[in-house]
Amino acid sequence: METGEEFGPWLARQLKLAGKTQAELANELELTRAAVSAWITGRSTPRPTVMADIAKALGTDVGTVHTRTTDTQAGLPVTWYHRPGYADGGRDLGNAAAFAFDADVQVLARETCQNSLDERLTENGRPVKVRYTLHEITGETLDAFRDAILWKDLFPHYSAVSETAGNQKVGRVVDAGVRDMYEKGRLVLLRVDDYNASGLIGDDYADGKFAAVVRRQLESLKSGPGAGGSYGLGKATLWATSALGLVLINSTLSVPHEGRTERRVIGRLELPWREVDGEPYAGPAWFGRPDPDSPAAMVARSWWADEQTVESLHLTRENDEPGTSFLIVGAHDVAGLAANSSDPDDGFIGDEESDEDTRDITTMHARLVEALGRDFWAAMTGGGSKLPLLEVSVRALRNGKEVVAEQQVDPSVEQPSRTRALRAHYEGTTVDRLTEAGHVAARSVPLKLPLSGGAHGTFGTHQAVLLITEAEGDRDGAKNRMHSLRGNRMTVKRTVVPRLPNSTNPFQAVLLVGEAAGETAPFAKEAEEFLRAAEPPEHDRWGQTEELTLRWSPSAYRRINALTAEANNAVRELVARPKRSRGEGGEALRKALTVRTRPKAKAPTGPVVPVLDGLDATVGDGGEWQITGEVSIPRGDEIVPMVPVAQLDVRSGGRPRLDWAELVGVEGCEAEDGILRFTSGARRAKFRGTTDVTSHPVKTALTRLVVELRAGKGE
Repeated sequence: METGEEFGPWLARQLKLAGKTQAELANELELTRAAVSAWITGRSTPRPTVMADIAKALGTDVGTVHTRTTDTQAGLPVTWYHRPGYADGGRDLGNAAAFAFDADVQVLARETCQNSLDERLTENGRPVKVRYTLHEITGETLDAFRDAILWKDLFPHYSAVSETAGNQKVGRVVDAGVRDMYEKGRLVLLRVDDYNASGLIGDDYADGKFAAVVRRQLESLKSGPGAGGSYGLGKATLWATSALGLVLINSTLSVPHEGRTERRVIGRLELPWREVDGEPYAGPAWFGRPDPDSPAAMVARSWWADEQTVESLHLTRENDEPGTSFLIVGAHDVAGLAANSSDPDDGFIGDEESDEDTRDITTMHARLVEALGRDFWAAMTGGGSKLPLLEVSVRALRNGKEVVAEQQVDPSVEQPSRTRALRAHYEGTTVDRLTEAGHVAARSVPLKLPLSGGAHGTFGTHQAVLLITEAEGDRDGAKNRMHSLRGNRMTVKRTVVPRLPNSTNPFQAVLLVGEAAGETAPFAKEAEEFLRAAEPPEHDRWGQTEELTLRWSPSAYRRINALTAEANNAVRELVARPKRSRGEGGEALRKALTVRTRPKAKAPTGPVVPVLDGLDATVGDGGEWQITGEVSIPRGDEIVPMVPVAQLDVRSGGRPRLDWAELVGVEGCEAEDGILRFTSGARRAKFRGTTDVTSHPVKTALTRLVVELRAGKGE
């Protein structure tokens, strides 16, 4: 049960809400103002007989005054506060942060589950529990919900947005959401609950998790390098998934605020600029209790709701564990329309939607389960002394009745091969090579961390852990893929391992980097910080970012490219089938043959310069140039190292130079720091390279590529 707030702070807030002074309350109770002041400062408490008089003065019941687990209903009622238009006439036609993501429940799952992992309470060692509930409401249930959110007060604002919907994107989305609700008589609610998490702690306005989520944009208060989020953008997916731009919140706090922890409620609405009854409004609005300390008591702040209120808002939590419930009102899944096309990584093919319904709760249920299993299988996996970090379930309801039973996402079902590999790592049962079915091979892969501040050199070498095992049928999705992850165990990168021999048996690989490689791994925290800075807002790859450039150097991302190349080489080595020895099966024939050999021509003395003899280039799916180069090497004692240089062909001026995302030697050479070093005595060599798309000044399809071999440093 919840512990009631201290009497003094509770009474002070009720007087503000009721618009009463201490002196006015003292007069009503026929007591001195000093007595009321002593209650508020905590020097004394009223006698039980006085409690009834206080309840009468505040317009509430005696039980509320005794328990103090909620505010009285007297004074300022819960309402909507719409931010006034800017005095300078400026207009915001939508929240720019929301445009960073599509209306996609799979993106929502990735961002919200990542946030819950970051907010997990670690002291008790238990996983954070996240539940997704899709709830379609119609008829009387829909009417009751609209009454609870004061829809009549909101409707003029939605009407104003609809009138100008043809002029801007957000308006068209909102207009379609309102039309769907009225024309089809339904509304889809998508609730995301987490338990054993910190909750939205902190003041309504001052620095803290509450203000970062509810009041501010582009602010991230994630602590520690192992946190998944870093941009403060992830919360925007909540509002992006709502066709009405409306999210309601109920949080149970891990740290009391105003002496309370349960049922801290607020709502936020994201609409574009609009004009209602001649008054301009800037965009966002908040659903809460008017703050008596704000000018004219206009600004709405969070309030401590009673159980009946949270039930009417569909925000009832299943227990008193700390955490937060987000209710997305008018959820839609535009990206779900493309679910019948093949995913480039996992090969999933969804059922075709004949009516192209972006609000079908059974389709959204399936897509949520798929995304959670694909992106968070590692966080849900334990073994040995390592416990899971996460438990996730998904369910679907219609007017409170179960449509799709609650499904616990099981990593051993969604990603069986990788789950087996990670569990073997935790249990210490990995092997050096794959010799039997079910084996898991492990290999260390170095990540050389650069010095910060643009300094040249290596700060330290972190040893990432590569795991590889045989693929189990089609249950893991597409084969021969590598999932890369760091401390919070969310899959960041999903890549194809290139240049595999045709005879390779299907496999799945996992690359554990940073704290995911183990707390005792050298430079684990430094690797976490480095890789976190290398992630874009989508947290779906590691590469060049502005933060990486500013904190380390413009070329720091090449350390990640080198890690990827090392990991790919290790995979190819581990999956390679052993070659038969030269003498095996042919010793008698070998002895019977005599081969005449010509005397070797005398090699010229001095260094020789290799020449680019052939080039094959294609454009990859991500817009990168993928090249294979053939090199001819003259006979000589010493072969000059060469630097492959990729440039864009232009009609005039200098050719723009492209960076390499990956450069590897295939035959007769090795690539090291962008330089090809050739095997002594080799006459031919082959190398492969992939350009870094972020270094392309224009769209690749509009360019022509020139590749040269240059001696020295390639300048």
